[in-house]
Amino acid sequence: MKIEDYIIEAIRLAVTKLPDDTVSALKRAYKEEEKPIAKLQLENILKTIDLGGKYSLPLCQDTGTLTFFVEAGVSSPYLKDIKEVLIDATKRATKEIPLRPNTVDVLTNRNSGDNTGRFIPIIHWELVGGDKVRIAIMPKGGGSENCSALAMLTPGQGFEGVKRFVIEHVKQCGGKPCPPVILGIGIGGGSDFALKLAKKALLRPLGMRHEDERIAKLEEDILGEVNSLGIGPMGLGGKTTALDVKIEYAHRHPASFPVGLVVQCWANRRAFVEISEGGVRVWQ
Repeated sequence: MKIEDYIIEAIRLAVTKLPDDTVSALKRAYKEEEKPIAKLQLENILKTIDLGGKYSLPLCQDTGTLTFFVEAGVSSPYLKDIKEVLIDATKRATKEIPLRPNTVDVLTNRNSGDNTGRFIPIIHWELVGGDKVRIAIMPKGGGSENCSALAMLTPGQGFEGVKRFVIEHVKQCGGKPCPPVILGIGIGGGSDFALKLAKKALLRPLGMRHEDERIAKLEEDILGEVNSLGIGPMGLGGKTTALDVKIEYAHRHPASFPVGLVVQCWANRRAFVEISEGGVRVWQ
């Protein structure tokens, strides 16, 4: 198999099968839910997951915009080819899986038909030591992406300001992002970097807390407050509005306190590929 074939395999895995941590969280929410309409929504979600895996079909009709996070080993002999491989794999995956064509030109409103276009698929690059290339694949749906937001807080607002911003925004979105959701939050850096951190934070497994105890506590506090809103599965009420909260942070300018919020729907799709001299590995 060529590297491109492995990338397609990983995209297929991401859009047809949810990671075990996400399935376990949804099953736990189903078990704990008491409201009949909320329990029914979670039951339907779990049935969809079973059918997707059984028939190798996309879990949602919106197969999203493909986003790749590439940790590129500077000594890798494959580094020069990765960008074109990802673009070609996206085109093939659109036809072969298939994926819904989701890339529209903002000037002409024409759909490219193959999920590629100007700066699409989205590729984030990070140079690292060594000769391995690690690629995280995130097909991001439009409904949940529409609930992303940026707040430029004042430093004095601190973590309490972060909590207020996130809770109020989740409350305003209600059922739009197809809850139960996963919230990615980026704190610090600049406006653009805070949102990138928020999206990258979503790659962390559910239930895994940040290594910094203060950030871990903030994750738990926000999760508890979001679930106390009672928005529930698909916005119809219930115990579980969010499955988890993931936070990443960077140092900031003394005058700024940027907070990026990226909302992921229940279809928490992701997969990983590692390319090295020893071969290629695909996993979730």
